[in-house]
Amino acid sequence: MPDTTTPPNLDALRRELEPLARQLGFTAIGVTGIDLAADEARFEAWLEAGMHGEMDYMQRHGQRRSRPAELVPGTLRVISVAMDYRGSDAADAMTVLNDPTLGYVSRYALGRDYHKIMRPALQRLADQLAARVGPFGHRVFVDSAPVLEKPLARNAGLGWIGKHTNLIARDAGSWFFLGEIYTDLPLPVDAPASAHCGSCEACLPACPTAAIIAPHQLDARRCISYLTIELKGAIPEDLRPLLGNRIYGCDDCQLVCPWNKFARDAAHPDFKIRHGLDAPRLTDLFAWTREQFETRMAGSAIYRIGHERWLRNIAVALGNAPSSAAVIDALQRRVQDASVLVREHVAWALTRHSSNSSPG
Repeated sequence: MPDTTTPPNLDALRRELEPLARQLGFTAIGVTGIDLAADEARFEAWLEAGMHGEMDYMQRHGQRRSRPAELVPGTLRVISVAMDYRGSDAADAMTVLNDPTLGYVSRYALGRDYHKIMRPALQRLADQLAARVGPFGHRVFVDSAPVLEKPLARNAGLGWIGKHTNLIARDAGSWFFLGEIYTDLPLPVDAPASAHCGSCEACLPACPTAAIIAPHQLDARRCISYLTIELKGAIPEDLRPLLGNRIYGCDDCQLVCPWNKFARDAAHPDFKIRHGLDAPRLTDLFAWTREQFETRMAGSAIYRIGHERWLRNIAVALGNAPSSAAVIDALQRRVQDASVLVREHVAWALTRHSSNSSPG
């Protein structure tokens, strides 16, 4: 018998995406095709230059990262979404950065782990589409697979890739997360976003470690987010003074971006600050036991780095802090720490203080 199934009205379905997405907490949504040939070439050149450092997973999946249909066979379109994360109740970032007794945590990690918020919401969006068109091929991603999320979001019209390599939206700045649905639905595609950095290069000199080596070129091996989150071993000694009091990630390139005057505060309640991490005292954090870290950081993006790397990062920040009895005492208490990694960074920090060198 002939197939009498009525095909879905894809134009109407595309129009429904916007209100459905907003009901789920997403602040932008777009649809793109799967051609990433130009971005694949740039990405492979970046890998060839070794700028990914120890992030071996960047190479592990070959070209599946830049070829969606190889990652998920049958993929014809990518639905890209954004969700704002900036906390309205967070201490002023520059105030924290300018107080070396405090620890600076990247603003995206102050609340609940975004993976735990966005992934279920994206799946609910896919379920709502299925309720309208019937079962369809799809997979949901939030940093959970090899995906070139920023080029896909750019192609879907969500924003352009700035000179600091983050995505920027004209009406939202860059303080947002991205997620994707790979699908076999041939939805109408949106126009790619055009770039609007112009002659501005404020982000390049703002990088504390000069990791942005040229517009649109980031050497991850120097990036503070890489050093404090991805790097498993010792932080290179020549870079430690440049970290200042940044103990988890770095936002400096976003803080100076003029487009962030349009950034919006997070609407989702789970992005509210936890455990005072927007302006914590370094000596207090350094005293956390492993059990305290695991209890307090459960459900946080910070949990992934573990207690050892958390202490490593704080030891560096304490080495960069002004000498005081409280700072020296905090470091001395970890001189015999069970971790070789922590002991090495504590020793470095104490040497900084004993030599009366000027942190910076």
